[in-house]
Amino acid sequence: MARGPLRRGQLIAPFGVGAMNVLRDGTSVIACGIDHWFSQESDPSGKDVKVNQFKVTEWRLERLLEVNHFRLPPDYRKPIRGQPNINVYLTVPFLRFPQWHFCPQCHLLKRAKLSCRERVRCPECEANERFRIMWQVPIVAMCDHGHITDFPWNEWVHKSSNPSCQGPLRLIGTGGASLSAQKVRCDAENCKLERTLESVTSAADDGNSSYLTKSLESGVPYCCTGAKPWLHLQGDNSCGRPLRGTLRSASNVYFAQVESAIFLPRASELVSEELRERLEDIGIRTTIELYQRLGEVPEPDELQDKYPALLDPFSIEELRAGIELVTAQPKPRESAADPLDEFRFDEYCELLKTHQTRDLTTRVLSATEYNSDLLGNFFDRIVLVERLRETRALAGFTRILPHNDLLPNERRALLRRTTPAKDKDNWLPAYVVYGEGIFFEFREEALREWILNYPQVEDRVGKLALNFQRLQARGGNRQVSARFVLIHTFSHLLMNQLAFECGYSSAALKERLYVSESTNSTMAGVLIYTAAGDAEGTLGGLVRMGKPGNLEPVVNRAIQNATWCSGDPVCMEAGEVGGQGPESPNLSACHNCALVPETACEEFNRFVDRGVVIGDPSKPEKEGRYGFFCSALRY
Repeated sequence: MARGPLRRGQLIAPFGVGAMNVLRDGTSVIACGIDHWFSQESDPSGKDVKVNQFKVTEWRLERLLEVNHFRLPPDYRKPIRGQPNINVYLTVPFLRFPQWHFCPQCHLLKRAKLSCRERVRCPECEANERFRIMWQVPIVAMCDHGHITDFPWNEWVHKSSNPSCQGPLRLIGTGGASLSAQKVRCDAENCKLERTLESVTSAADDGNSSYLTKSLESGVPYCCTGAKPWLHLQGDNSCGRPLRGTLRSASNVYFAQVESAIFLPRASELVSEELRERLEDIGIRTTIELYQRLGEVPEPDELQDKYPALLDPFSIEELRAGIELVTAQPKPRESAADPLDEFRFDEYCELLKTHQTRDLTTRVLSATEYNSDLLGNFFDRIVLVERLRETRALAGFTRILPHNDLLPNERRALLRRTTPAKDKDNWLPAYVVYGEGIFFEFREEALREWILNYPQVEDRVGKLALNFQRLQARGGNRQVSARFVLIHTFSHLLMNQLAFECGYSSAALKERLYVSESTNSTMAGVLIYTAAGDAEGTLGGLVRMGKPGNLEPVVNRAIQNATWCSGDPVCMEAGEVGGQGPESPNLSACHNCALVPETACEEFNRFVDRGVVIGDPSKPEKEGRYGFFCSALRY
């Protein structure tokens, strides 16, 4: 098996734990759990591995995800003569998946081991002195609880969950392009059964039944066994969810659940980097945690008396600020708001302030400083984020749908085979990038007037909400509002225009949405920033485009260009009849006008509609001018 290079960031998404990837020689593999990410293949004891070199801290994200720290994916290093062999030959393990292979010549099906490294050869062709390499089958099976397994070829053809016949199987194509033209056949002399793969990928809208589960054996449901091949676990029948077939290259096989945080300055400037490091000393950290378990916070002088060698150089005021820093809890709010809303609200407030630090540099401008009625009428402030640090952590994954009813800790459990101790080895993989961006704060008064004056907007967005609720019948309690769809669509339109104006690829830009109607954390903003930065940051082109004199024509063209799509009138009319795209997650939005690469979108290209931005130009003025930016448009 060939070794394939991957960038560190790709091991967070899209090729994180449980995701399939294809190596250079065509072998399909699946990324293993993080239990074995920091072990050397030549020395499993790990005595020459120092994980401290890979640790990353992001205090807000650690508290949100309830972990002790994050780790960068290991990079591959070769030993250097004269230097210690520390962290050399570290690789990220992958296993062969799917295990079933077929011969393109004789169509024989054969199962290989997960750990197989060699090319799989066809035994029948070799017996006839013909050298044939077998290919991995294109179809696997999965469930909505994150499990994936090989397609049950033997069970399917024999219409039994426990077939007695174990004869040779063949996967035969009959000339068509659909699954109905593919059939599996048993070649046992007393069997000769065959069955097509028609409809094996279909399932009910509510996800509670599938064709594979209902039809494999008459009267007996064939359910998921809970297989986790990326953890080398074949399943113990502990799942019971409907199993559906899928092409292994399908886009819904893996959705990485990436949680990210923009670095915010810590509690006090009194806390120096040296003091932060000393407060992370294992003895001091343990003492502080003991106090916290008792519901208390240690006094600075008590801590200083106990650890004089480490803490004597610092004043009581510095120590007090440092203790507050490491023990601070999120500020409680009156309502039980969504924790993610509270998490974003902290960023929202800080982005609207001026900062001059190594990890966050911002310049706040009033929208009236721009020579544009559009910006002045619809926005309050524009923030030029000259430098930011983003930490992206893999917190789990889903299959079939980006969001489901799995709890966060259940998604995280998919990443490892063994549950870590609470205070030891409790980490998640993460990646840190530096970049730049432009933050837009919408005028709250303008948003409320728009909703009040155009009630048909809520009816229009209600179609999206209905589609989403139907899709998320199990555990789908998320609200889709007109405010959210508007800001999200504006973000997409602006990213597409910035990619054209700046020369960035569309995949190099990313959105970060700040939208909430909660009383205690009202937000209406979006950050457009570079998603492809590195440890050195970027060259400043995005911030330059955000300056007065440069930004006005970009925003104007983004809104004006949204009035026409090469897919119109079909694209615009789709918003009137219920939506477009798989499961109808969008209204008047397609890849010709308002969609972006999925890596750039926080919502996997869902909840987008040009109609809430520019109305419907094809309709008379009174009927069609319901878009938020209609007053600034030239039809």
